Amino acid sequence: MASVEIRDVRKAYGATPVIHGVNIDIEDGEFVILVGPSGCGKSTLLRMIAGLENITAGQILIGDKVVNDMPPKERDIAMVFQNYALYPHMTVADNMSFSLKLRKAPQSEIDSRVKKAAGILGLEKLLDRYPRQLSGGQRQRVAMGRAIVRDPQVFLFDEPLSNLDAKLRVQMRTEIKELHQRLKTTTVYVTHDQIEAMTMADKIVVMHDGIVEQMGAPLDLYDRPNNLFVAGFIGSPAMNFIKGTITGNGVKTDGGLMLPLASAPAGSEGRRVVYGMRPEHIHLSNDSLKAEVVVVEPTGSETQVVVKAGGQELVCVFRERITAKPGETLGIAPDLALVHLFDEATGKRL
Repeated sequence: MASVEIRDVRKAYGATPVIHGVNIDIEDGEFVILVGPSGCGKSTLLRMIAGLENITAGQILIGDKVVNDMPPKERDIAMVFQNYALYPHMTVADNMSFSLKLRKAPQSEIDSRVKKAAGILGLEKLLDRYPRQLSGGQRQRVAMGRAIVRDPQVFLFDEPLSNLDAKLRVQMRTEIKELHQRLKTTTVYVTHDQIEAMTMADKIVVMHDGIVEQMGAPLDLYDRPNNLFVAGFIGSPAMNFIKGTITGNGVKTDGGLMLPLASAPAGSEGRRVVYGMRPEHIHLSNDSLKAEVVVVEPTGSETQVVVKAGGQELVCVFRERITAKPGETLGIAPDLALVHLFDEATGKRL
């Protein structure tokens, strides 16, 4: 196992920069998830750690070694790809043991490691099958088994669950997290799915346009997002944003609503802001905003309701069963302790 340090790393394709001076410290044994929208640079960064992409500037250290010029096979990492990358003409056992055979490891060691990895992942009965005879989830387990038998210092996962159906994704999330808790190998995992990031990571790194917007524990990012981008990206459904001006009574929106505040920042009266409230932090209330119901979406455990207030559409999530129908009026109110304020010009948290 080893720590990973990313020091002012930059990447450009010709004259086009795509990674702009990223700094990330990943501790030994930590499970870190790089998350962000498509094109934000997260997979490029992962491939630079793996040695599959050259670094334009900066340094990457695995353990205490700078690996910038080191070929992938010497970095002691194992990568699990989105498309599994299994050899179709090899059995499960041969796919898992291939890297050890290249290393000319003794057959007794190969058999022992493959048996152990197969036991961890529930693949014992599949060792003689070929990839074409496996389901998507089974193929992903084989790809993980191939990584485990190498006993690397660092696991790298590049969107490993994106080809699986929703139910299997949830199951595999749990299995990967349990695997990490058992092996305690440093893990860097890339996804665009923030639910995956929230449920699995020790630390999340939110990327956007080749920079790190914020990094920290999942609940820290959820509770105190640094800016509008992180606030809108972390959390599902996404946070509601309403533009307005701070007054003595709260925030007056451009649509004429008066939104309450527990307290305004000192000297901020007249300042243009974005008022943020998460759908799950809005509750039913007879004494607050009157909102017209647009859409009601029951999910069983909760009800998602789209409403319109002051010309602004808001998404609310209620634990209660809602009988209201489109066109009817609901009274709603935000939990004032959980309201977020951002500067309209800079997008930064106030």
